[in-house]
Amino acid sequence: MNKMLFLLTVAVILGGCSASSDHAGDEAGLQTPLTESGTQLFDAALAEELGADLYGMRLYVMAFLKAGPNQEMSAEQAAELQRGHMAHIRQLAEAGELILAGPFVGSADVRGIFLFRTDSVEHARTLTAQDPAVAAGRLEMELHQWYGSAALLQTPDFHARIARENP
Repeated sequence: MNKMLFLLTVAVILGGCSASSDHAGDEAGLQTPLTESGTQLFDAALAEELGADLYGMRLYVMAFLKAGPNQEMSAEQAAELQRGHMAHIRQLAEAGELILAGPFVGSADVRGIFLFRTDSVEHARTLTAQDPAVAAGRLEMELHQWYGSAALLQTPDFHARIARENP
């Protein structure tokens, strides 16, 4: 009886293992996501194009824009730096270096974020050093590697389709 129970347990375990290996696209025992109708969601070509790992993720560098030490300036100087800052953001976005950017609302110390395409903190540091507001000490950048969805690389294309104006 014990021998029969053991064999039945082994058969169930092996059956479960072979059932999981029947799914196309499985790697390391992972199943390819399916819709309710049973069609596959996974797009291998898109995943490769975006540099996605098995989980659809990749490394980026996120910058937290913080108030810098040089806040004492005239309104005209501050406005000129802001124009240069916005021009720099547009330049980075057009060059494909910047995935998203935006200000925080109601925060005096942490002003906003940038998400860079690169996974290199040093490369992101070089890009942020070129920002006129950073160069003038109005802003400081705190840079961190961040692991997020590779789909975020498509954000600029989708944003262009919904933005009526670009500041």
